[in-house]
Amino acid sequence: MNASDWLLVSDIDGTLITKARHLPVKNRDAVARFVKNGGHFTLCSGRNLQSLTPHYRKLDLTAPAIFLNGAGIYDFGTKKMLSYEPFSDEEERAILATVATHTNMDTTIFTPDRLYLLNPVVFGRMAARADHLEYVVCHSAAAVPHGVWGKVTVFGAHSALLAIKAELESCGDHLFDFFFTSKLTLEVSHHGTTKGSAVQKLAAILGIDPQNVGAIGDYYNDTDMLKAVAHPVCCGQAPSDIKAIAEHVACHCRDGAVADFINYIETTYISQS
Repeated sequence: MNASDWLLVSDIDGTLITKARHLPVKNRDAVARFVKNGGHFTLCSGRNLQSLTPHYRKLDLTAPAIFLNGAGIYDFGTKKMLSYEPFSDEEERAILATVATHTNMDTTIFTPDRLYLLNPVVFGRMAARADHLEYVVCHSAAAVPHGVWGKVTVFGAHSALLAIKAELESCGDHLFDFFFTSKLTLEVSHHGTTKGSAVQKLAAILGIDPQNVGAIGDYYNDTDMLKAVAHPVCCGQAPSDIKAIAEHVACHCRDGAVADFINYIETTYISQS
């Protein structure tokens, strides 16, 4: 078996790069070696395309990338969207109606190339500016474009986020999936559109045997991705229940967890076959 028979996928924040946005040299070098040997390596993130692109370009990748927690798959080589599953009209209306009843909350609507901040307070602007992202401030729901939502993030007190989650869950079965990326951050996705389903779809597009797919992540929003692949790996700083999913626990992200992941796959599977 060769590296060309494999697809390896990595989360970005807290996995490929540190919380301080630093890319360990070990990660860059290991990715370059794996790709040079014919392996398929790509990124799978909650970021939109504008936010993901600099990290993708820095690694000189060629495989299509997964963005907005699996809502989209984009081929940078052909500049084509291979897959994009936005929220339905019903889901958009439910979200807008719910967040409208909660004051002092920051709601960010993600499309492939832009962020829309609905009545922002503090956190929405802070998050966008941290990564130098383009955003549009909207003071009414009518100002937000429809039919292209890939993800919604709500920032606020944890108790208020729990209330929003409960209200959205009451709108009907199988509308949304939810992830807390911190105590103050709730991400809302179209039900069934996950990092895991997108990785499986990408493997099929590339013609990769599902048994030769590995992924690495660090937090609960990576759970579906880790459960969906044959070879799940997590960073050393991951919560214990994420470690329980993994077949291998890599080092801390700051020490080069992605390099550890690639080395593990190469030595355990590729060099042994």
